[in-house]
Amino acid sequence: MKKFVLPVLVLAALLGSPAFSALAQAPVVTVKDKITTNTTWTSNNVYLLDGFVRVADGATLTIEPGTVIKGKKDTQGTLIIEQGGKLMADGKPNQPIVFTSNSPKGSRARGDWGGVILLGRAPQNISGTTAVIEGGVNGVFGGTVANDNSGVLRYVRIEFPGVAFQPDNEINGLTLGGVGSGTIIDHVQVSYSGDDSYEWFGGSVNAKHLISFRGLDDDFDSDNGFSGKVQYAVSLRDPEVADISGSNSFESDNDKNGSANSPKTSAVFSNVSSFLPASTNLNSDYKRAMHIRRNSALSVFNSVFTGWPTGLLLDGTPTEANATSGELQLKNNVLASSKSNFAAASGSTYDVAGFFNAATRGNQLTTTDALGLDANNFSLTAPKFLPQAASILQAGADFTDTKISGEFFDKVAFRGAFGTEDWTAGWTNFDPQNTDYSSGITTASRAKSDQVDGLNVFPNPAAGQASLAFVLRRGATAQVRVLDVTGREVAALAPTAKLAAGAHTLALPALKAGVYVASITTEETTQAVRFIVTK
Repeated sequence: MKKFVLPVLVLAALLGSPAFSALAQAPVVTVKDKITTNTTWTSNNVYLLDGFVRVADGATLTIEPGTVIKGKKDTQGTLIIEQGGKLMADGKPNQPIVFTSNSPKGSRARGDWGGVILLGRAPQNISGTTAVIEGGVNGVFGGTVANDNSGVLRYVRIEFPGVAFQPDNEINGLTLGGVGSGTIIDHVQVSYSGDDSYEWFGGSVNAKHLISFRGLDDDFDSDNGFSGKVQYAVSLRDPEVADISGSNSFESDNDKNGSANSPKTSAVFSNVSSFLPASTNLNSDYKRAMHIRRNSALSVFNSVFTGWPTGLLLDGTPTEANATSGELQLKNNVLASSKSNFAAASGSTYDVAGFFNAATRGNQLTTTDALGLDANNFSLTAPKFLPQAASILQAGADFTDTKISGEFFDKVAFRGAFGTEDWTAGWTNFDPQNTDYSSGITTASRAKSDQVDGLNVFPNPAAGQASLAFVLRRGATAQVRVLDVTGREVAALAPTAKLAAGAHTLALPALKAGVYVASITTEETTQAVRFIVTK
């Protein structure tokens, strides 16, 4: 058995895990005023957005990993990052930052609060250099700075957002207006949105690892000249819940009038999985996997769409022209089990099937059963998105097209959002309805793995220094933290070098008499154990 004595850093931040999240309720800090100076929200508080909370030009809002932010329902609590402001929401795989409903568990619903809105200075195509974002928040976006930086959203969850005031005037789960490519968006989950999960209005921001879970309207909506790139995105829909306006996975316009305004909407998506599970009660308001219209030149590569009533609608003469010219590309995609694979605008004679099925495009029509998936891929409570090893989705991707040959896109072999790595593990939550956020701390929601076994503190009770013992089934880098009974972190040990599989003992720091919790976090799991110090 190996023994390590690690240096201890005393911190003031909270950290929790499911084993001790009930130790204390965090104070609630209500925020309603504009943030005009650099501000940090810490994980030992819960923050309540009361109305439209704005981060002003020149100010940076930093949110610590593990922090919970709630939106007040009756005031449509919303966080708005204005042009020139920054949001530094940089969570961790085992400490995601969570924006969620203020309603108690079991009583939450889509549209309980507004959402998160980022407004930048990158180009858009509405008349004039700048424009006003939809949603009634009087926010201005757009400009000439393609690489504008609005901050970081990484390992972030946004739950029960989305307020539709009226058609074409909604707050989405995550609204991005004129956001530039200097902004980092990676590992974001939007769940139970009352409108679109994600909507881009112009801008050039890129993103990876996006989740749209059980939203109401569209999953990925792009408008007004959005030209960014997205890789690895998954959508899982509730087949019985859709929007009366018609729900699509992709909806894309150049602008609301279908004009030739520039920059043209020309976003590029690759490695998307869009799952609409089969159901005898499929909501009739579900429409299309991809609705590309109003002169959009959206392109989609290496993706899979299952169960949508219509696979692809190329809507309108300008959009058809974009497909013919090659501005709009659809390559190496799979449409599975659509009742109608293709559609065009009423009166159009455009051969959508011929466009999609051209041999040079490498697209495929099949059934969901032929994909090599299983029921877990479509579970609405605990989805497991990895395809089986023999799935046809494990191969067939191609990155030779110039739209996706650049450095941003990982050159993977698989189609859809997943190969053999489950990038949703550890930071996501597919049952936010029943999660207790009163402690104000979040950790990985992944079920306990077998990587760490036999976690215990000895002696317990301890009349002095104690040790933490555990067995690693697989080698791992481990981080240990100690909290007191109020949930306050009293010690954090620097992460170890990678430990080999086997039994290990770590010496805990000397502590005053009291009740404590020691937690260990690896790449796969966070586990915790209580112990007592008597003197």
